[in-house]
Amino acid sequence: VHAFTASGIVLGFLALIAILEGDKVAAFMWLGFALFVDGIDGTLARRVGVNEHTPNVDGATLDNVIDYFNYVAVPAMMIYWFGLVPEGWATATAAGVMAVSCYTFANVGMKTSDYYFSGFPAIWNLVVLAFHIVQTDPWLNLVVLAICGVLTFVPFKWVHPLRVRDWRQVTIPMTVLWGATSVRLVLFDTEGEKLVDASPTVFWLWVIASLYFCLICIWRSFRPEPEVE
Repeated sequence: VHAFTASGIVLGFLALIAILEGDKVAAFMWLGFALFVDGIDGTLARRVGVNEHTPNVDGATLDNVIDYFNYVAVPAMMIYWFGLVPEGWATATAAGVMAVSCYTFANVGMKTSDYYFSGFPAIWNLVVLAFHIVQTDPWLNLVVLAICGVLTFVPFKWVHPLRVRDWRQVTIPMTVLWGATSVRLVLFDTEGEKLVDASPTVFWLWVIASLYFCLICIWRSFRPEPEVE
């Protein structure tokens, strides 16, 4: 299971190579594979009891190292390399993303008692993916990145799709829908055409799934903290 977790860093490195080669689609696909690994490795680790069998390996630390690379460093490189923000802002923006994310991974209160993330959980890979799918303006990208940076320090709650119990019977199918539509949209060869025009059905299904996660995060942020069982 630890080796499976560690494979995520290899996938992230392949994404980095794809960026340097100018292949944005390949970069997103490698990051997608890494996201899949990160999504299920914790469940596998708990199921087989890795803490009992490999007490000398800290799986949480291993996971955090890989997550910082895949969720922060690689997306920051995409922001810089692909010019996702206005000219002259790329270096400062990418460096800012990496800097504020250090707080996320050092924050001992990053996870709440009901398994939500407290504060923006440094999912910059998903933010950059949204930029690609919606094909937003660089100035809007800059504003969104700045807002996410501020939200890093605000204790709003962000859902973990697999561990949060609230609406899990809906969240998991929505996660599958979001993942499937994301892959399909990334693989579209639009040749300059807007993705919403290339496949309106897939695009709006992706939007619905994305809005679901936004709404459940907003709802939970203003709901009283439950008692720890």
